Amino acid sequence: MSSSPQRKRIRKSPADRRAEIVDAAAAIALTEGLECITLRRIGEQLGVRPGLISHYFPAVEDLVAEAFGTAAGAELNTLLPADPATRSPTDRLARFFALATGAAYDDISRLWINARHLSRYRPALRDRVGHQEALWRGRLEDLVRDGVDCGEFRTAEPYVTTIQILVVIDGLGAHANTEAADRPEVITRMAVSTAERELGLESGTLTRRSAALDAARGDAPAPPGPDGTPDPAQAPEAAHRVLP
Repeated sequence: MSSSPQRKRIRKSPADRRAEIVDAAAAIALTEGLECITLRRIGEQLGVRPGLISHYFPAVEDLVAEAFGTAAGAELNTLLPADPATRSPTDRLARFFALATGAAYDDISRLWINARHLSRYRPALRDRVGHQEALWRGRLEDLVRDGVDCGEFRTAEPYVTTIQILVVIDGLGAHANTEAADRPEVITRMAVSTAERELGLESGTLTRRSAALDAARGDAPAPPGPDGTPDPAQAPEAAHRVLP
């Protein structure tokens, strides 16, 4: 009687195993919620014993925080690359709004809602949420300052303008769990309109630039995976989130 062949186990390096665990947790966070991240759940996902997960993350709260940071960081790097392609600040901002608003990326919006709620009770997650918010502010403020420096944007206070833009986007994103189909266009465009007004751009500038970029690119947006960032010049672009 023949026995069924057993799957060959591949021994991974500690760094690779840890990254695999975090990526699996980030995927679960996006699709099911941060509350669903447990040692047993991640072990089942990866086909390993919970004890292996606890070897890398003795406290599940640390894994929850790491999973959130990974998902949110991938989103930020896609929306506002730290080393942007050679686009003008106006084009970069138009691309950002094309990807950071709308219904296509409600999963990441829900993750932010989820994280902010749970961070009230979980110190490790609270620290990670604050860290990601600071990264967002800094990255968008750098873009605004670039636009001011080259004469495309006009604002005397780039930091304040950045906060105004993020507050509006965040406010709209807070409704990711509710039906948005009946919202008038003036509401759905509120973040874009705020940016255009505060940066001294003609109304409709960012929408027109976004449409031109879409036509030139010829592909549809797609959200990033938690374990990597698509190449903005080659891959479909993605994501959604903001914060004050």
